[in-house]
Amino acid sequence: MKVSPFLPLFPFVPPLLRQAGRVWHATLPDDALDALRANALDLAVLTGHLVLYPAGIIQERRAEPMPPETAQLPTEGRAHPPVVLLHGLVDNRSVFVLLRRSLARHGWTRLVSLNYSPLTCDIRTAAEELGRHIEEIRARTGHRRVDVIGHSLGGLIARYYVQRLGGDSQVRTLVTIATPHEGTAVVPLADAHPVVRQMRPGSDLIEELRLPAPGCRTRFVSFWSDLDQLMAPALTARITHPDLQAENVLVSGVGHLAMTVHPGVAAGIRHALESPGLIGESSLDAVNSGLAPEESAEDDPRFDGPASVA
Repeated sequence: MKVSPFLPLFPFVPPLLRQAGRVWHATLPDDALDALRANALDLAVLTGHLVLYPAGIIQERRAEPMPPETAQLPTEGRAHPPVVLLHGLVDNRSVFVLLRRSLARHGWTRLVSLNYSPLTCDIRTAAEELGRHIEEIRARTGHRRVDVIGHSLGGLIARYYVQRLGGDSQVRTLVTIATPHEGTAVVPLADAHPVVRQMRPGSDLIEELRLPAPGCRTRFVSFWSDLDQLMAPALTARITHPDLQAENVLVSGVGHLAMTVHPGVAAGIRHALESPGLIGESSLDAVNSGLAPEESAEDDPRFDGPASVA
């Protein structure tokens, strides 16, 4: 039997269709219009992503490591650190095509898109594998620390590595996009997959990420959306851990898949990787991208609560 290469992305479709159906029952016309636009954009992004998906199945080629005797110039202070991009569940590195192009056009030259195995059944194991990749990238480039961008599950894997496996000494900034930091209750039938069970609210892994993390040296920036169909509730994509230096950035009116291709998100990520401090409301206004300061969500009635390869 011939298996379509697009089959792994099928789980994205039912939530999008269900969310589109809810549009017609929305109480407020403005909310209905926003949801309709978000879902139309997500479906368009999904269609385009299906075309690119086969090209991302194979791991990208890497530069050969330098011989041990090769002298390396110091890199700190003179170049952007390498950026590691980590995709979400049943996806691959093709999801970052536009974001990677944006970073490359603005001066980032060491970009590494990783594919973890589609057979991954444990977030902790995937985090350990990420750590080995980061060690290899550091050794190859001569940089002491790297930056990481994770979409959805990729952000959760990277956070576990940083927070629970000592990766804060290797990762300078971790940017998460549409990541279920508090777990997500979407698509209950998907619980057959062990990784999905680990992403449920109250799972052992989510509870482990709530444990104290004093002295964590990594800076966190989380981009989340009020219309993310795969985050239930939407606020689960925010980082609220008291020990983490974290900023949450609301991307208003954008769905789960569109987050990785949204020009405002790309601009916000570039600013986050360039700036040692917080992004700030004025900087977000400057890109005119539709990004909103996350504090505005607290009073929103829709919420129940708060390049070249390296």
